Amino acid sequence: MQKLVLFFSFLLISTGALAQRDTSAFTKFNDFNNLVLNGGVKKPEAQKQFETLLKRINILEMIRAERIIPKTQWVFPLKGYKSSAIGGTHGNGYFDKGYRYLDGNKHGAHPAHDIFINDRNQDCIDDHTQKAVDVIAVDDGWVIACTNQWEPNSNMRGGKFIWIYHPATHIFTYYAHNNQIFVKPGGYVTQGQKIAEVGRTGYNAYKKRSPTHLHFSAFKLVDGIPVPYNPYEQLKKAKTL
Repeated sequence: MQKLVLFFSFLLISTGALAQRDTSAFTKFNDFNNLVLNGGVKKPEAQKQFETLLKRINILEMIRAERIIPKTQWVFPLKGYKSSAIGGTHGNGYFDKGYRYLDGNKHGAHPAHDIFINDRNQDCIDDHTQKAVDVIAVDDGWVIACTNQWEPNSNMRGGKFIWIYHPATHIFTYYAHNNQIFVKPGGYVTQGQKIAEVGRTGYNAYKKRSPTHLHFSAFKLVDGIPVPYNPYEQLKKAKTL
């Protein structure tokens, strides 16, 4: 009996360690996301690939030695800022009609809230603190896709972006237009952890007419695919760090 207990203890520890080391599922998801953005995969096949990759990530999460416990409250995604920095009136800048994740870079909707920083001269530095503004994870989760590369002549809307999957709630969050990213696919982030700095990357965000802001979205799974929902109330209740 003692040997059996030791065996299962060893199995639990070893599989947990393996789950924390195995980043191939996240690398594959990142590659898949890039294909979607570039229109390099047909939608029926893309949906199958998405479901397969997410199942693998969920399996890795199940065998982790440490469980992610759902938080009752988000933290606001910009350090030192609160919901009053959200553009529009009462969050009316959010518009998700016509958005589909599998459309990639080609969509006309705005399923997000733009959160503006104090940056009149558009140098990506806060006018009050004279420092870059930290983008932070609203909750614990896995970085499943991101890019730290973007050129001004690119037509990619998100610029330098990050996707985080929150397995405890099965929610995805998306952070775009960053100046610099400090995470990579397969990284596990905790609530409030710095993941990037606010920037002006992205097709529209780079233009002078656009004030410096973070583009923040949240998604739920519907029929196996991320579908945007309006997170305004969660952002209003979020804790400021």
